[in-house]
Amino acid sequence: MFSLKPPRPTFRSYLLPPPQTDDKISSEPKIKKLEPVLLPGEIVVNEVNFVRKCIATDTSQYDLWGKLICSNFKISFITDDPMPLQKFHYRNLLLGEHDVPLTCIEQIVTVNDHKRKQKVLGPNQKLKFNPTELIIYCKDFRIVRFRFDESGPESAKKVCLAIAHYSQPTDLQLLFAFEYVGKKYHNSAHKINGIPSGDGGGGGGNGAGGGSSQKTPLFETYSDWDREIKRTGASGWRVCSVNEGYMISTCLPEYFVVPSSLADQDLKIFSHSFVGRRMPLWCWSHSNGSALVRMALIKDALQQRKIDQRICNAITKSHPQRSDVYKSDLDKTLPNIQEVQAAFVKLKQLCVNEPFEETEEKWLSSLENTRWLEYVRAFLKHSAELVYMLESKHLSVVLQEEEGRDLSCCVASLVQVMLDPYFRTIIGFQSLIQKEWVMAGYQFLDRCNHLKRSEKESPLFLLFLDATWQLLEQYPAAFEFSETYLAVLYDSTRISLFGTFLFNSPHQRVKQSTKNYSSTLRGMPSALKNGIISDQELLPRRNSLILKPKPDPPQQTNSQNSDMEQYFREWFSKPVNLHAVILPRVSGTHIKLWKLCYFRWVPEAQISLGGSITAFHKLSLLADEVDVLSRTLRQQRSGPLEACYGELGQSRMYFRASGPHDTDTSGTPEFLSSSFPFSPVGNLCRRSILGTPLSKFLSGAKIWLSTETLANED
Repeated sequence: MFSLKPPRPTFRSYLLPPPQTDDKISSEPKIKKLEPVLLPGEIVVNEVNFVRKCIATDTSQYDLWGKLICSNFKISFITDDPMPLQKFHYRNLLLGEHDVPLTCIEQIVTVNDHKRKQKVLGPNQKLKFNPTELIIYCKDFRIVRFRFDESGPESAKKVCLAIAHYSQPTDLQLLFAFEYVGKKYHNSAHKINGIPSGDGGGGGGNGAGGGSSQKTPLFETYSDWDREIKRTGASGWRVCSVNEGYMISTCLPEYFVVPSSLADQDLKIFSHSFVGRRMPLWCWSHSNGSALVRMALIKDALQQRKIDQRICNAITKSHPQRSDVYKSDLDKTLPNIQEVQAAFVKLKQLCVNEPFEETEEKWLSSLENTRWLEYVRAFLKHSAELVYMLESKHLSVVLQEEEGRDLSCCVASLVQVMLDPYFRTIIGFQSLIQKEWVMAGYQFLDRCNHLKRSEKESPLFLLFLDATWQLLEQYPAAFEFSETYLAVLYDSTRISLFGTFLFNSPHQRVKQSTKNYSSTLRGMPSALKNGIISDQELLPRRNSLILKPKPDPPQQTNSQNSDMEQYFREWFSKPVNLHAVILPRVSGTHIKLWKLCYFRWVPEAQISLGGSITAFHKLSLLADEVDVLSRTLRQQRSGPLEACYGELGQSRMYFRASGPHDTDTSGTPEFLSSSFPFSPVGNLCRRSILGTPLSKFLSGAKIWLSTETLANED
């Protein structure tokens, strides 16, 4: 029996898409003056006209003609062509649909079709051939592809070199945020937390309610910490100012909370024994008196036992019941930052590099091999166990980690999200990130790899957002925000504009802010001028990830395990109080892949007129209909008051998902999909699925059509 499948190729390139030979490409693009939308301080450093943006890799009929520019903030494709097969346009206040921030670029590949050459382009490398194609691999899993068939060869080369140069800065002051803040905010007369009043965003932003004056606490002042102590009822704790001016540690905030029985002089003496001089930091207190504390390891072996005992005694005294302290060594129980990074790299390769139909058969095993979901589950499970210690056993918990600024950020945040409903609100969640990540010294600059130092990169903040999404997926009504909020929050770490996600410590932020705002339009290297670079300008290659051996995790006693299992069984057997503690279900079937975050740019993974947003829209319509009918019924029963309540039968829906020409709002709008509000069209170059059996089925075709019938319809 002969196979109907064509023979498989002997070589498959993950960088070069299939050549386009069947489709007719217009050689006369429109000549229009296309101008970019620039932010304050943004400057165009290079541009090229008559560029074709590829929408699909197997056809050119949907491609767009326009201008490609490179600024000191982003690459932007400007076109007047209508987006094919797209029902709405996606943009936010900072970026358009065809914009990619330079800090979001992962890899740049230039291709010459005629010479069959390709090159991964670095910041200070020469380019010996004129590129006919440019492929941009983004950190958010997008792939953006441009063709230079009608562009000038030298102009195409220059814009490629400019993108490579400006997307890989070597100094923090060269990031666009400094130029942006210097132009927009530096001379503002009215400011709130450094941000002009009336402007959105930033740490001082308003809450969800319109007109609300509630601001996100930044925990930069004594009063912010004091209010948090009073909010949680932590009577045995005090705000400490021993690090004021960063006199003791540059990776701790100026103000933090310590046990009341610890004097400032003791803290100064003990600080020398901790790694990075990171003394114990109070995170949160339970209403029963138990507290969550995090600290670095004690490096002084001779003084270790003495200092450790002194710290534990102080924490015990701060507990109204004088309960014991439970210590959790995160380095022994959780994957390290290198393992998390390796899992994320595998996940990205699975979602981006492989053709969709070739990964479908082995998808589950490939996903398991990445170990990403395994690590998400591990962090959730361990955090839930610490919730048991705090909630049920009334024990104070100390999170111990070598430096106390990586794994402990994630675990401390997850524990508080589970225990405190305040942190499941928008303002509370933002304050949690500010308190446990920004002010606690999480190294956003290194972990997000803003300066392209890959040996320090690790997506722990993304893992925290993923774990939060798992809780949101299991208890959606317990949260004030949606998964779109979490996805946009992750995207904010890839935009070099927000000081929240730009620095390694509060001290670095203050130090860099006092420097003069230097122009990010730095000098052109020789590679941008003539395609030649000297040996002195070459940068060292990235170091590969080195996985450290992990010691065996400590074993818990059988009695501890049985008590904990009993606690979890009893909790899950009762109705969930969404305004109290929530615990995650961590079995294999409950830990899911965050599709909106990882698949939003993949057309093959989209469900047209489907997904959670469509279900929510349907439920909203039903709830609105019930509300209208119930008010109409009450109106009819009232009789004489009918004239006074003439508007009761009208809809009270705040938002209606309908297109500009839609008159019937009862159905599902055409632009709703599983990736809403993100649009995969034009943002990820994959093979077109418009003619596949799957797309025909989703469009309403009969499922019993044979493959031959579908082929004939094409």
